[in-house]
Amino acid sequence: MLVPFEAVSRDSRILLSALGALAIGILPATAQEGAGSFVEEFDRLDAKRWYISDGWANGEHQNCVWSKGMVSISDGVLKLGIAKQQAKDREYVCGEIQTHKKFGHGTYEARIKAAAGSGLNTGFFTYIGPTHKQPHDEIDFEILGKDPSKVQLNQYVNGKGGNEKLVPVPGGADADFNDYAFVWEKDRIRWFINGELVHTADDPARLPSHAAKIYFSLWGSDNLKSWLGSFAELSEPKTAEVDRIAFTALGDECQFPESVACSLD
Repeated sequence: MLVPFEAVSRDSRILLSALGALAIGILPATAQEGAGSFVEEFDRLDAKRWYISDGWANGEHQNCVWSKGMVSISDGVLKLGIAKQQAKDREYVCGEIQTHKKFGHGTYEARIKAAAGSGLNTGFFTYIGPTHKQPHDEIDFEILGKDPSKVQLNQYVNGKGGNEKLVPVPGGADADFNDYAFVWEKDRIRWFINGELVHTADDPARLPSHAAKIYFSLWGSDNLKSWLGSFAELSEPKTAEVDRIAFTALGDECQFPESVACSLD
């Protein structure tokens, strides 16, 4: 299924990993070539920075169609929804945004309140892949709505994952806003929750090396039951909220007092 150039999400990996061979022979954009630091407070949705996914689904695993109507800003908070509404061949619509630019080594931070519900996935991640004429590299925070007391961490290198780790979120990821951050360096990735280090990956063979786009999404699935749980039909919309997103390139000064980048070694 063809999708717009900007329209590739991490959810596409099930379909796109098999296409990784297309990237062979293409000169990739390395992590060091990424865009510069920024802080997004979501006073508005800056169309120069963000692209809203709209009008397609990322494969049979996704039971909703991306819709601009499921993306909104209210009181400085980005809201991504999923709701029962017929769209093409799906019974639900859902929300995703992605950056136009690609970003490299640095500190990625977001303040998120996730959606609860079996079969749902609230995601904050970086992704690049064959549709961008690049290898599939990815770094994830994924909150599985079946158990929002935890968040799943993961990373992909040239389409190969298998690095999943579940870590607790104090008080629950759906009960209030929590701060999620990962620091991506050449020789390691460190994940943080509310400023506390929760996981480190430092195997050179398992570290992404290509600049990637930043994504936020809320979506559901009827058939990924072993991972997301059985989808619970929605009688009313569900919403994930994002209060702030920041990227601080390695070597740049930290941009706000609570930033993990302020206390890195």
